[in-house]
Amino acid sequence: MSITKHELPILEYDSSPSAVIQPDHERHLLSLRLPERAVFAFLGEAVDDYAKAHGAKIAGKFVSITKEYPVYTTEADGKQIALVQAPVGAPAAVQILDWLIAYGARKIISCGSCGVLEKFDENRFLIPSRALRDEGTSYHYLPPDRYVEIPETARAAIRKALKNRGLPFTEVTTWTTDGFFRETKEMVAYRKEEGCAAVEMECAALAACAHFRGATFGELLYTADTLADVERYDERDWGADSINVALELCIEAVKEL
Repeated sequence: MSITKHELPILEYDSSPSAVIQPDHERHLLSLRLPERAVFAFLGEAVDDYAKAHGAKIAGKFVSITKEYPVYTTEADGKQIALVQAPVGAPAAVQILDWLIAYGARKIISCGSCGVLEKFDENRFLIPSRALRDEGTSYHYLPPDRYVEIPETARAAIRKALKNRGLPFTEVTTWTTDGFFRETKEMVAYRKEEGCAAVEMECAALAACAHFRGATFGELLYTADTLADVERYDERDWGADSINVALELCIEAVKEL
């Protein structure tokens, strides 16, 4: 049996690569083959705006019950890149990422905003080196563990893109959580004690999915709201000034992979 059983269901893990519904279960209906490089961006309409401005083509669509996500293809320095808007939340984001990998994406750079637990200014760039797995999705892709590591090859590509633009950055441990409204004062203090400097909702799960499927994944975060002082929470401007440059940096980084 491939299942490791546990009293707590979240800690049970099935190592079998097969599933009842595989991410490419629509292959007989889709004539879709994606570039190996992909940018998976938690940037909303900025993704569509970039695609339109750069003449990107729609290669296909990921169809969910609530929304259809266009999968664009564009070219940068002669390299084909898939560009997709990512939905907030680990389960939804990983469902699309797994689908992208099944149709050819093997080198993925993601980007999005994060909350900060330390005194970072807004609109500063962070590169997660590892993510604390305080969500559920990653436990379906990797055995239980406290962290998932982000591959050095992806981090190096993101570093290079930032350095080429002369932009400062910090490499951090990020806290990935499903519970946006359950980031309690006590839990924030606990996560800070163990070295987490940022908080977001997807990194650990995306990294776990990519690792399980044999793909390379890295993420670029930009600082938005701050939980550094839990008595004076400040949403600031949600890092709005970083959205467009973050997307450009992802394009530059994924070319290096």
